[in-house]
Amino acid sequence: MTSVPGPPGLLDALKDDLTFPLAWGTSPVRDLARWRRAARATVEGLLVVPSEPTTPYDPVHIAGPEGDGYARELVEVSLTRRTRVRGALLTPHGPGPFPAVLLLHDHGSRFDIGKEKCVRPWYDDIRLASAEEWAGRHFDGRFPGDELARRGHVVLCLDALGWGERGPLVYEEQQALASTLYNLGSSLAGLHAREDQRAAAFLAGLDRVDARRVATAGWSMGGYRAWQAAALSDHVTAAASVCWMTGLKQMTVPGNNTLRGQSAFHMLHPGLARHLDIPDVASLAAPKPMLFFHGARDPHFPADGVRHAYARLRTVWRAWGAEERLRLRVWPEHGHTFGSPMQDELYAWLDSAPHA
Repeated sequence: MTSVPGPPGLLDALKDDLTFPLAWGTSPVRDLARWRRAARATVEGLLVVPSEPTTPYDPVHIAGPEGDGYARELVEVSLTRRTRVRGALLTPHGPGPFPAVLLLHDHGSRFDIGKEKCVRPWYDDIRLASAEEWAGRHFDGRFPGDELARRGHVVLCLDALGWGERGPLVYEEQQALASTLYNLGSSLAGLHAREDQRAAAFLAGLDRVDARRVATAGWSMGGYRAWQAAALSDHVTAAASVCWMTGLKQMTVPGNNTLRGQSAFHMLHPGLARHLDIPDVASLAAPKPMLFFHGARDPHFPADGVRHAYARLRTVWRAWGAEERLRLRVWPEHGHTFGSPMQDELYAWLDSAPHA
């Protein structure tokens, strides 16, 4: 795609209209806590999908074979009144309670596996073959969930709508799914956000988990989901996001994947850009400990957008007097990937991060 459909100049004109009036520093609200409450309420309203904090989870646990220093389970939970979801739950051996990570899988235009992108499946040989190929291509053959469990974290990873046991979608069906939900007064991106909020609350409520140390983590779309959940959930106390952060105006340029439709709908909250830029939404998580990694050779997120976003993030954490809690790093030789060096640094950060 080399141009944007529509009248010449329309995209630039619409971008010029965006002033992000609710952003910290632009908003007339000068008290940080009040600003966060007001901005978060706006985001919550634009999710469209209502919050359901009282819906019972009704969990069903199915024990699996032992892992290397951790127990494996499949767990099925109701994340909303209408959606019941199965996920992988890993628990380190020992008395606990343990720190925990809600591990959020990527998009990748690969729908036959979801949770299996992050946790090595023990329950399905067909998905195991797909998962091993995926891990070999993007994670140097490692499964982040299993690595975290070996390091002493409870890990929960669930299928998002359209992936794994909740799919599989094919690429061309994504827009139809999003359109159907919009026609029904709902939202695909809003549903993902609400389900991730609920998953974080479920994880924090497990007896085996130290509710003071519940992190979200993910790569690519999983990285987007990780910072979004941290911004919207009080149950999340830290977050690590790999290869998903930019400024909106820098991302909406001809040729960028976000303008093609399809996969963009999983992260598209209509009307939100009238109020906040992308890093402004992520900044609602401040002053929680947050890590953002970017590969300098990542074609999806231009360098100017990353620089812009990192500057806005720094401004908010600095205003809280918590800049030391924000870890921002650009990896010069990396692209859109999550290889062993990135993983090792992220795991060490999770081990030592002083949670909110």
